Amino acid sequence: MEQSLVFSFFLIFTGAAVLASVALFTRQPLLVAYIVLGALLGPYGFEMVTDTDLLSDISHIGIIFLLFLLGLDMQPSHLVHMLKKATLVALLSSVLFAAIGFGTGLLFGFTTTENIIIGLAVMFSSTIIGIKLLPTTVLHHKHTGELVVGLLLLQDVIAIMVLLALYSSGGESETDYLVYIKTLLALPLIIGGAFLFVKYVLLKLIQRFDRFHEYIFLMAIGWCLGLAETAQISGLSAEIGAFVAGVSLATSPISQYIAESLKPLRDFFLILFFFSIGASFNLGLLGDIILPSLVLAALVIALKPMIYRLLLRRISETKELAWEVGFRLGQISEFSLLIAYLAAGTAMIGQEASHVIQATAILTFLVSSYIVIFNYPSPIALSDKLRRD
Repeated sequence: MEQSLVFSFFLIFTGAAVLASVALFTRQPLLVAYIVLGALLGPYGFEMVTDTDLLSDISHIGIIFLLFLLGLDMQPSHLVHMLKKATLVALLSSVLFAAIGFGTGLLFGFTTTENIIIGLAVMFSSTIIGIKLLPTTVLHHKHTGELVVGLLLLQDVIAIMVLLALYSSGGESETDYLVYIKTLLALPLIIGGAFLFVKYVLLKLIQRFDRFHEYIFLMAIGWCLGLAETAQISGLSAEIGAFVAGVSLATSPISQYIAESLKPLRDFFLILFFFSIGASFNLGLLGDIILPSLVLAALVIALKPMIYRLLLRRISETKELAWEVGFRLGQISEFSLLIAYLAAGTAMIGQEASHVIQATAILTFLVSSYIVIFNYPSPIALSDKLRRD
């Protein structure tokens, strides 16, 4: 039965309000409520919201806004310093995480190609979970926030390379080579163009019409989505384009006003994102994939913090900070879901392998969120002592 988008939004947000109330009374993370609601109302649950592809596309805007707001909090000089420091950690950890995924797939009898894809999916940590659970004060003033962001950005670049390889897996080698060259050239051009445009056009317009708050709001959204689309057309991701859009504005005093204005819009779309994760999971395959998913999720949750701690201690970070960063990044990523969907759509892996990745993502999202909100400062911590906006 065809359903209107308005009716779907009614079910999602009314249901989210009810389950969020239950979650808060029972001291559960709100993210759990959104994912559970998606599984209940989605096509594999009560089939009340069936067009999950549309919702997933819409919810992607939330990720874009999240990265834009993150960029607004990052001073370019600090960011460059942190990226240099975190590069070795990002590369070595990605190799070790891939080995964990490959070995687990091998243990449960998946094909070599499926094991490689599972390994690739395990390499990355979630930008959304990592940033969503960081207080704004940590992003502004703390070394922890800079380190988490640096590692996530480097992982995003690696993820883009992986996705390009998957997208071009059926093409000619020369075409593949040109795609990589185009992408590598696009990033510095977009960064340079963004800073020039902000300096000579965008800030001058905002300064001239700063009395009209609606105009600043529209310009911020237009700049964010415009650069996100430019990056995607260039072979990068919309997320990286949005982040560059934010960083290019970060040195301006207007950046914090824009950040505060867009937070409600970001949260609106992120609720849709977590709903779509729950709704897209085929509950009928649960019996076939539950054991490998539980084993892989347990390994990710147990070993990722340990690996991050070991590597971060090697670059002279304190033990406490190394553990905190490890637990904040102790899950797999939304990029992992995209890798699973893409690989399954091109028949590189079967539905069972794809759903192992999806189930692992959901499990690690939930468990790592519990660990963080009960032990470290976050905006949705249940303890007043740990809650930080």
